[in-house]
Amino acid sequence: MVQDSHGLHHFHRRKRIHQNHEPYPHPDKWKNFLDKIIYFVGILGPLMTIPQVWNIWVLKNASGVSILSWSTYLFVAIVWVLYGIVHKEKPIIVTYAIWIILDILIILGIILHG
Repeated sequence: MVQDSHGLHHFHRRKRIHQNHEPYPHPDKWKNFLDKIIYFVGILGPLMTIPQVWNIWVLKNASGVSILSWSTYLFVAIVWVLYGIVHKEKPIIVTYAIWIILDILIILGIILHG
């Protein structure tokens, strides 16, 4: 089993070299820090939308919330998730998957409570 994972690691390392990707984890401390913090930031952004979801679903107040804007945000998030899947970029997939859930909640809330 250990040999399988080592071989797989070697395959991914060769793929990264072939595609001219930088090593991961990156030896540069700044880039390594960014590699780690991007998940936190990617989750923090969508969490800042929770008050909007709260106002719509708990307080049942969707006044002033644009269904056109949130539908556009949903479309953009779907494209970003597809991009992340194609390029195998987990931070993009995680962040925009969360955005898709929140966008759908807001759009449904606008339809039901708007």
